[in-house]
Amino acid sequence: MPDVDATSEKIVDPAPEIAVARCPVNHGAPPATAAEQAPARSRPDQFVRTVLRIPERPAGVSVQSAHTAFQRSMAISALRCSLTYLVFPFLIPIIGFTAGVGPALGVLIGAIAMGCDVFTVRRFFAVDHRWRWQFSIVVLVVMAFLSVLLVEDISQLI
Repeated sequence: MPDVDATSEKIVDPAPEIAVARCPVNHGAPPATAAEQAPARSRPDQFVRTVLRIPERPAGVSVQSAHTAFQRSMAISALRCSLTYLVFPFLIPIIGFTAGVGPALGVLIGAIAMGCDVFTVRRFFAVDHRWRWQFSIVVLVVMAFLSVLLVEDISQLI
């Protein structure tokens, strides 16, 4: 605790070398406004953020969470394709399930996969990832394939 000199009303710091270990935050600087914190975005970026309803500074979103979301959505899409082309055509006839089980599971898994794909694109745009447009193209291609499979499964159910 620093001592106060009674004659000058000045605070005397007994250990000036400790001053280096003080708080690194400049408490005198005014906080940055939202306009100063937000990076400049192109019109297409602003459009996608509006369509996907991404807030300016979403809480808890990081580049790592965007990569994790992308890995998860691609794994679910791969699971859906593996089930559709490898498991359902061979396993279901062997086990003797009814014909409607494969398409019903395909619709369910496909809908979940497409939801995860949208979530992934939102994450990449939320963190302004430098590869967000390239990942979005990959996700859109995967969603196009999933849409074709979804239509096929729904037509088999009807």
